[in-house]
Amino acid sequence: MLSHVVFFSLKDRAPAAVAALVDACKKHLTGHPGTVSFSVGTCSSYDRQVNDRDFDVALEIVFESHAAHDTYQTAERHNQFIAEQATNWAKVRVFDVDLVR
Repeated sequence: MLSHVVFFSLKDRAPAAVAALVDACKKHLTGHPGTVSFSVGTCSSYDRQVNDRDFDVALEIVFESHAAHDTYQTAERHNQFIAEQATNWAKVRVFDVDLVR
């Protein structure tokens, strides 16, 4: 399985802008073929010294395979999400992790 984790830092960090990105993730990035799990959330108020808090919204999608992830990357809904949201992003960090059981 592949865990696809994305951390979004927004240009406008207002609560309404953060909520709009969370809603867009739910609208465009859920239910893709080969998805094992989907999670989206905001930077926690749980502030510990070791926490990296340089983001507003975090997304994690676990795919059953690299092939499922690759199909997602070219999916129309994924590309629509990027087209609609990219101008709002100050920084995006992507971490793809091969999961081991």
